[in-house]
Amino acid sequence: MKEPGTPPVIGVIGGSGVYEIDDLVNCEWRQMLSPFGKPSDELLFGELDGHQIVFLPRHGRGHRVPPSGLNFRANIDVLKRAGVTEIISISAVGSLKEEYAPGHFVLVDQFIDRTFAREKTFFDKGCVAHISMADPICGRLSEHLVGALRKNGIDHTCGGTYLVMEGPQFSTRAESHLYRSWGCDVIGMTNMPEAKLAREAEMCYASVAMVTDYDCWNEDHDDVAIDGVLEIMNENAAKARALITTVVPGLAARNKTCEVGCHTALEHAIITPPEARDPHTLEKLDAVASRVLGG
Repeated sequence: MKEPGTPPVIGVIGGSGVYEIDDLVNCEWRQMLSPFGKPSDELLFGELDGHQIVFLPRHGRGHRVPPSGLNFRANIDVLKRAGVTEIISISAVGSLKEEYAPGHFVLVDQFIDRTFAREKTFFDKGCVAHISMADPICGRLSEHLVGALRKNGIDHTCGGTYLVMEGPQFSTRAESHLYRSWGCDVIGMTNMPEAKLAREAEMCYASVAMVTDYDCWNEDHDDVAIDGVLEIMNENAAKARALITTVVPGLAARNKTCEVGCHTALEHAIITPPEARDPHTLEKLDAVASRVLGG
């Protein structure tokens, strides 16, 4: 019997500029169905140096889906159904610190979730689970990403707190200063509940936050303007492609269950006894919780 989470399949969630990698071969877009609804887009399956990789355009090709409209549950569910075992999440963020200038990458290790209009768990009524989010990022995945960032000479910081706001509007100046007073490092709209759901689905998850602007707290810089953000996003996408190309071989070499515990996160999380579990809810969990539910 193989160990949970093996063999590794690398999933990447990000924009179109991220998955346009020259060395990606045997590419195929496939529609994946989910009992949680419609995901953002089809999945792009491909191979990078002989290793399987799966891309999901978070906002859909053409950036059609706003942050609050993302079906996070369907997105994670279809990646799980595609065999993905580790997720690299790549997203644009605003900086809440002077030293994190546009173009800087932050490997965040904590989140503050300020979203309020999103479905945040796979475990609906009829099957309740409480999963630990004390350390929401897979440390093993982050270590590999750090090495790849260094190898590519990408300006970066290891560790930081990502404030996840609802959006789609940017912050008020008062909010921006408040989040800085909390010690947050970057601000964005997409990594929650994405990280929570990845943990529930027993998948390794790491976040690469790419700074595009200074939010609106820094009076020495212009307030957030979409044209400037897009320009920096294009530059960051080139760096992200190099990062993925470098990091995938090391991640794909894993032959045992993640020692951090990501692949066994549900081991003691489900508290509803088997006789009280709702069959309809269990049907929807056939992918994300099959290891512990016997699916």
